[in-house]
Amino acid sequence: MPMRSGTAILAVLAILLPLPFVVQSDFWMNLAILSLYYGFLGQAWNLLGGYGGQFSFGHAAFFGTGAYATAVMQVRLGLNPWLGFVLAATLAGAVGALIGGLSFRYRLRGSYFALVTLAFAEVFRILANTFEITGAGTGLLVPLKQTPANFQFAQKSGFYLVIWALTACGFAVAWWIEHSRFGARLVAVRENEDAARALGVDALRVKLAAITLSAALTGLAGAFYVQYFLYIDPTIAYGPSVSVTALLVPIVGGLGNALGPLLGAVALQLLDQVARAAMGDAPGLNLVLYGVVLVAMLMFLPNGLFGIARSSALRLFRVTA
Repeated sequence: MPMRSGTAILAVLAILLPLPFVVQSDFWMNLAILSLYYGFLGQAWNLLGGYGGQFSFGHAAFFGTGAYATAVMQVRLGLNPWLGFVLAATLAGAVGALIGGLSFRYRLRGSYFALVTLAFAEVFRILANTFEITGAGTGLLVPLKQTPANFQFAQKSGFYLVIWALTACGFAVAWWIEHSRFGARLVAVRENEDAARALGVDALRVKLAAITLSAALTGLAGAFYVQYFLYIDPTIAYGPSVSVTALLVPIVGGLGNALGPLLGAVALQLLDQVARAAMGDAPGLNLVLYGVVLVAMLMFLPNGLFGIARSSALRLFRVTA
C-alpha cells in the first residue's frame, strides 16, 4: 500500500539531510540547494494555488518584499541578517493580506485574481526602481562577511542545511493543511466556493489566511535568495521569472500535495542544466523552456509527476498483492 503523506515526507527529509556530508562537489551541492530552494518557493505557491485553487501570477510581490526587507535591513541599517527572516515573513505576509483583502473582498477569482496579483508585482517593481533605499535600478549588493552569525557560510553545506530546514517547514505546513479543518475548508472553497459558503464556510477568511501564509513563506524564500547570492535588484525581485517559476514548479510536480513541488523543482533544475549544456546561457531561454513545459504538462500530465508516481505505485501494489 502506498505510504501515507507523513511517512513519505519524513522519509524524503531523512534521505536529504545527510547529503552535504556525502556530496563534495560544489556543482552538485549548488544543484541540490537550488532544487530545495525552488521546491520551497513552489510549496509556498502551492498552499494558495494548489490547495486553495487561487492561481497567483504575481508571487514575485511577496518574494521581492521579503528579499528587499532583509537586504535593506542589512545593507542600510547594519542589522543582523538572521533577523531579516522574521522581517521578511512579516512584511511579505502583510502584503499578501493587503492584496488578498482587496481581491477577495470583491470576490475576484480565476483570471481576474491572477491579473490583479500580476499588476501588484509590476507596481512593486516600478517602486523598487524608483527609491534610493532599494538601490533604485542598480539594486543592492550585500557585503561579503563569511561567518555563520552573518548568515554567510564558507561552505555550501551551511546554506544547504538552512534551505533543508525551510523545506521541512514547508512540508510541515502542507501536511498540516492536508490534515486540518482549515485545510478541509480551503479545499472546499477550491472545489466549489458557492457550495462552501452555503455550508457555512467563511470563504473570505479562509482565502485571506491562505494568501497570508503563502506570502509569508514566499518572503522567506526571498530572504534566503539574498543571502545565497548576495545581490538583489527590482527585476530579480519583482520580475516575472519568480512568479512563473513559483507556479510552474507545483504544476509540474503535482498540485495540491506536499511532495509535488519538490518533484517539480528537481525535474526543472535537471532540465535547465541539460538545456544550458545543449544551448548555452541564451537570454530568456529558461522562460521559453518553462513555457513549453507548462503547456505540455497541462495538456498531457494534468496531475504532474506526483500523479505518475502515485499511479505507478498503485499498479505495483495491485500486481504484488
